[in-house]
Amino acid sequence: MITLADLASLQVEHADAWRAPVTPVVLDGPHGSVSIGDGPVTLMGCVNLSRDSTYRESVAVSPADAVRMGRIQSAQGAAIIDLGAESSNAKAVRVGADDQVRTLVPAIEGLVEHAVVSVETYDPRVVKACLAAGAGILNMTGREHEDEMLTLAAEHDAAVVMCFGDAANVREPTDVPPDADPIPALLDHFGARLERARSLGVDRVVIDPGMGFHYGNLLDPVGRANHQTKVLTQTFRLRPLGAPVCNVLPHNYDIFGDEFRKAEGFFAVLAVLGGAHLLRIHEVPHLRVVLNALSTLEVR
Repeated sequence: MITLADLASLQVEHADAWRAPVTPVVLDGPHGSVSIGDGPVTLMGCVNLSRDSTYRESVAVSPADAVRMGRIQSAQGAAIIDLGAESSNAKAVRVGADDQVRTLVPAIEGLVEHAVVSVETYDPRVVKACLAAGAGILNMTGREHEDEMLTLAAEHDAAVVMCFGDAANVREPTDVPPDADPIPALLDHFGARLERARSLGVDRVVIDPGMGFHYGNLLDPVGRANHQTKVLTQTFRLRPLGAPVCNVLPHNYDIFGDEFRKAEGFFAVLAVLGGAHLLRIHEVPHLRVVLNALSTLEVR
């Protein structure tokens, strides 16, 4: 359970973390610069070119359809569009690098005039093709070829979303740290990786605690949501790393039922209160008005 008393206690106990400076990640976009940092929360819409995605409303059936959907999300308020060609669902079909490139590259080329484009992958061949096509962000979901992918990002002057995880890629079975307090493990995990990224020439990194991925020890939907809530409300404790934080907002059928599309708006409030800088989402217009309401009411 998270109560107001809990949140107040966290604020007092970790006040120094709130004061830690975060260097914004600034990107050149087709409509001006996009800043991910302590200003207004930035929205990253996502379009999935894999039909295995569990969020059916985000699935594009072709590169042209992905461009159409991405343009709509951009018009609705997403400053960044994240494209992926393989679902992170543990039971989804594996998609080879050549097939990923064949669908992602034309989608990127069709979207770069409308939004900053991010590509989600863990394969260096896909990274190289997509950054060459104009993607400005690598959403890196694997560790096996991390140095190679970071080097490619540096060569293309691309930003990186660095996702939590120690497995070769997000498709491999893994667990979240079992500790009651997940933040120390996240600080240790990202500290070394950020130092390595910077040594390879990547100085624009956003960290992602990995709340959107499958974990073997979080199979109970309510238990999973409890863990996600704990991380979302304590995002500010990652500020000493100096990097902005991306939160993937959960959607939970067991809690929200046939109103599951409202879940992202609910979890967005927790993420904003917790100090998130970037939200990866599916429901862009809903999240836009939720963020506008929080801003209007000066909730932070």
